[in-house]
Amino acid sequence: MNLLEKLKLQKRSSAEKEDEGPVKLVDDSRPLYRRVVESFLNKFFPSGYPYSVNEGYLRYTQFRALQHLTSAALSVLSTQSLLFAAGLRPTPAQATAVSWILKDGMQHLGTIICSNLGSRMDSEPKTWRILADAMYDFGTGLEVLSPLCPHLFLEMAGLGNFAKGMAIVAARATRLPIYSAFAKEGNLSDLFAKGEAISTLFNVFGIGVGIQLASTVCASMQGKLVAYPLLSIIHIYSVAEEMRATPVNTLNPQRTAMIVADFVKARNVSSPADLRYREDLLLPGRLIEDAGNVRVGRALQKVIKPSRLLELRQLFPGEKFLLKHGDKCTDMVLEQDASGEDALRGWLVAAYAAENMNASGELRVGTLQEAYEKMNDVFPVFLQELQNKGWHTDRFLDGNGSRFAF
Repeated sequence: MNLLEKLKLQKRSSAEKEDEGPVKLVDDSRPLYRRVVESFLNKFFPSGYPYSVNEGYLRYTQFRALQHLTSAALSVLSTQSLLFAAGLRPTPAQATAVSWILKDGMQHLGTIICSNLGSRMDSEPKTWRILADAMYDFGTGLEVLSPLCPHLFLEMAGLGNFAKGMAIVAARATRLPIYSAFAKEGNLSDLFAKGEAISTLFNVFGIGVGIQLASTVCASMQGKLVAYPLLSIIHIYSVAEEMRATPVNTLNPQRTAMIVADFVKARNVSSPADLRYREDLLLPGRLIEDAGNVRVGRALQKVIKPSRLLELRQLFPGEKFLLKHGDKCTDMVLEQDASGEDALRGWLVAAYAAENMNASGELRVGTLQEAYEKMNDVFPVFLQELQNKGWHTDRFLDGNGSRFAF
């Protein structure tokens, strides 16, 4: 058989396969449970799972599913209560068309107000994600309670929608930073798509649970007063555990302080996964003593007197940060285009200076200069280790902090 005949045979074989349609697996020897599990993983988890995602993704997904289930159930209960409050059982609705328009308009108002807080959400996506669900539950809580005071229907429904509008914006705005924290192989779109598939699936389950509750236990207001707090607690707990499992790898004030504290104390460079369970999600602005009690974001004129500005600029030549030591903390003000590396440099100087303070808590003459020289000695190795651990050092997310420019 010559080459031309071989090519014709291959072409004919390819055409026959195309006519047969998609390839079908006739004899799959895998056990049924394994086929079901792998089919589920392919539909709802990123390709290559678990090797294509960072640590903590499974726990994040488990509590995300529980969060959406309870959220959907709460939504059904609140909708039922709103209909009761509007008089749809058994009398005609007491809420006019204008009332419903105003109620929906309050949600848009909440959306607009919350949209101005985007930079703060970039800085603390975990805190704002928890706050979003707390606001959502507050809004649904007002709707659930609305039958108790039908004469205040518009006020309660409007305020509830206002809170839910803010919650929706905060939840959507923080979604990308959360998914980005798990993307390990440039698979952000796959992570996002599969995460939304899980959300949709468990939202459907949650609607089913809500309908069942609404027709049984929660058919009365007494039942709702029991079921709502329970579902709300599970809801907030789930989103808190989601956020605790998320290894966010961008630099903000809290994470930067924790990194510096670990390095100064034990010469250890922590990874995003190392810090995730140590982050304070309720009070992210707390000062960390081992990192020099640094506070960032205050306006320059409130921190440094104009007469001392030139002196401090000369103390750290060419740097994009200024440090001012006070009684309880050290204020750091960053230049307008300062990066994460600049914030790390300033933080290290403050931490080393705090180590060398005398017993009275005052800085010795030359302490800041000694700390600055020590920082310059260790910073190249420190920075390299940070980048090797997966930290993004190109930006510092201070959340609308004040910066200065010359």
